[in-house]
Amino acid sequence: MPAKIYTDKDADLKFLKGKTCAVIGFGSQGHAHALNLKESGVKVIIGLYPKSKSRAVAKKLGFQVFDTAEAVKKADVIMVAVPDLVIPSVYEKDIAPNLKAGQTLLFSHGFAILYKTIVPPKHIDVIMVAPKGPGHTVRRQYQEGKGVPTLIAIHNNKSGNAKKTALAWAKGIGGTRGGVFETTFKEETETDLFGEQAVLCGGTSALIQAGFETLVEAGYQPEMAYFEVLHELKLIVDMINESGISGMRFSISETAKYGDIAVGPKVVDASVKKRMKAALKDIQTGKFAKDWIAEAKTGKKKYNALLKAGEKHPIEKVGEQLRSRMSWVKKKNIKGAQAAY
Repeated sequence: MPAKIYTDKDADLKFLKGKTCAVIGFGSQGHAHALNLKESGVKVIIGLYPKSKSRAVAKKLGFQVFDTAEAVKKADVIMVAVPDLVIPSVYEKDIAPNLKAGQTLLFSHGFAILYKTIVPPKHIDVIMVAPKGPGHTVRRQYQEGKGVPTLIAIHNNKSGNAKKTALAWAKGIGGTRGGVFETTFKEETETDLFGEQAVLCGGTSALIQAGFETLVEAGYQPEMAYFEVLHELKLIVDMINESGISGMRFSISETAKYGDIAVGPKVVDASVKKRMKAALKDIQTGKFAKDWIAEAKTGKKKYNALLKAGEKHPIEKVGEQLRSRMSWVKKKNIKGAQAAY
């Protein structure tokens, strides 16, 4: 049965009118939600730790900024817009001691709730509003009168109006313009983690590196390998994004199409799907979350070592040199960027 799609007519901003909405954190999602809600006529304040560099940015954009604990005290709806592994410390120190009946906690990802790194009290509503796009896209689409498709989920519905609050927030950020889909914290978290690990980030990165290594080890120039396994990937992904896999196949040559359907399944075969299922199992059982939390608590040594090894892969040096010759490719130096809080 197709999912019900909620649009503007299904949501009412009155469920946020007269209320104070606090956004805790002012990173990618936090700043987009705050600005869009503000321009939708909702009262928004920002909660940050005292030395946060984002305080000046938020104030310049016209927001009242408070220490996190004070923002929680003043708010009716509290969006927790800090990284997954930062949520527990912020929650324990500044949020939990100041929660009171009638408030709503809102998340844009279900990790902390699903894996119980925090356990909110039963006397408040707990909801999720998760746009399926990065913050800058959520912001830009709103400014253009459009919206990013958005997920909502309900964990606690003490008030009986939790879903109406979630829909109102989604409308305030422009989500109902793109369509809102109801899910659960469990489904959103598990599918999101699986997509990141098996396909979007982990799977794609590993496939690109393996393809590059295969060509170079066979004696081909690294520049040729880079063009064929990384540079041209954007062209294919853009076509898939715009028209689906079948649409992409319609646009490529007969030779490319035959290689796609005849050889692709031999490379990404049943054994890959078997390992994907194993990765999904680790997500479903909580093993991945447990391992990631333990890694963070021990200083992220393995995590940082793997990142550094990836940065030293030959494809990175070749790519940097080649991109410098591509005037049409926007250059970004994003190394070391962190979500702001």
